[in-house]
Amino acid sequence: MFSRIFGWIGRRILDYLAQPIADYEPFFAPDPELLERVLLPGDVLLIEGNTRLSVIIQYLTQSTWSHAALYVGADRLGTNGKGEKLVLIEATAKDGVIATPLSNYAHFNTRICRPVRVSDADRRVVIDHAVANLGKQYDVRQIVDLVRYLWPYPPVPVAKRRRMLALASGDPTRAICSTMIAEAFHAIGYPILPRPSQEHAVLAGKPYAVAPYMAGELRHIRKHGLYVPRDFDVSPYFDVVKPTIEGGFDYRKLAPAQAA
Repeated sequence: MFSRIFGWIGRRILDYLAQPIADYEPFFAPDPELLERVLLPGDVLLIEGNTRLSVIIQYLTQSTWSHAALYVGADRLGTNGKGEKLVLIEATAKDGVIATPLSNYAHFNTRICRPVRVSDADRRVVIDHAVANLGKQYDVRQIVDLVRYLWPYPPVPVAKRRRMLALASGDPTRAICSTMIAEAFHAIGYPILPRPSQEHAVLAGKPYAVAPYMAGELRHIRKHGLYVPRDFDVSPYFDVVKPTIEGGFDYRKLAPAQAA
């Protein structure tokens, strides 16, 4: 009985958090057709989001990005009831791991993060790992985990905000974070962020250091497995792909009014 009650409360909380905020407008949302031409299987698509929960995640992670989805390609998952190709796999606390079309994010600021020098075989492993999670449901009865998202702006120092994600973190927070996508890349040994032990790793022939504060954060992230969308953006191992540029942008072809 209590399990059903907690489940009902959890779903009501998620319904509230999923409500869009007023007056959201993207700065620039690329055409979905252009996005589809540019995206490659294994790319991570970051989304700004326009819900109450999005605002909270952006605040806690000090980032524009509140959600992430894995692009698996147009020929893997079929179509939805509208005939749209299901090309993304994403995890949400409410619906679990689902497949969605690009049109879901046609009116949002997005960013493509691309793993580099990944073989076709390894890309398939990453995608297979994500596909195997389709249908997975998260336990929304963990009320303590959900209630804290009802307080959008906790008065916590910037350096400590992200750590609030790990407080009482259970299934809902693991879904809200990018844990599923990170685990898919870990299946091929592909890193998301540097290891703390790599404080004197060599990049492009030159040593670089991880700041002591960030080293502590990296250990904290790996301990809890709570990777967030921002991690793919700042990762030294993912390339940022701009669809307009990849689509053949040439400033010389702009009209004078556009160039101004």
